[in-house]
Amino acid sequence: MKITVNVWRQKNASSKGRLEKYQVDHVSPDMSFLEMLDTLNQQLMAKGEVPIAFDHDCREGICGSCGVVINGLAHGGQLATTTCQLHMRKFKDGDNITVEPWRANAFPVIKDLMVDRGSFDRIIQAGGFISAHTGSAPDANGTPIPKDNADMAFEGAQCIGCGACVAACPNASAMLFTSAKVGHLGLLPQGQPERQQRVLKMVAQMDTEGFGGCTNIGECTAACPKEIGLHFISRLNRDLLGATLRGGSTVD
Repeated sequence: MKITVNVWRQKNASSKGRLEKYQVDHVSPDMSFLEMLDTLNQQLMAKGEVPIAFDHDCREGICGSCGVVINGLAHGGQLATTTCQLHMRKFKDGDNITVEPWRANAFPVIKDLMVDRGSFDRIIQAGGFISAHTGSAPDANGTPIPKDNADMAFEGAQCIGCGACVAACPNASAMLFTSAKVGHLGLLPQGQPERQQRVLKMVAQMDTEGFGGCTNIGECTAACPKEIGLHFISRLNRDLLGATLRGGSTVD
């Protein structure tokens, strides 16, 4: 396969970016999208040109490091698939592919396709944890948890923090990410003591980071590689309203 790739190139955070066109030869349909970018980088380095910078780590759809907008769709638009697990057999010989970084004020571009997702880390630092000292790890079946709660908590815990939900949302909202992190802890007994403070602090930090508001369009869950549902956003809104009405404060 021969593929034409229009890639966003940006030297650093303060530089003006632009799309540059490249042709990639000898692309196998069995390559992942990132392996295709590796092949392109090998071609560029052979010519003495600067390779394209992009985030990656596990390349198994687990870590959440990778993520680009491919032809206008986060992760390429294949259901429940990260960029690193997207294969070139989805495309045809001679295709013209546009590759851009996540687009959000809260995800500033570092270089080329790499963005700073530190805003997600700060949301987690604001309350996405359990601070109660519980001693050594208890037996897995030692704490009774209703099956529905356990299943939903596991669904929320699957969030890998890739940022596709933000990139897909027209408002660049982080509600799906934040609600998944709030929800999976709020569904478990260990997360109850800090439940009100958690939702208040994490939503406040989300707003501080400059993410947009949620208007329930649903692009976030469509782009999520772990298929986390919109019901987590409903749950977050319910918890937030309850914590606010009880006179909760973001200050301990």
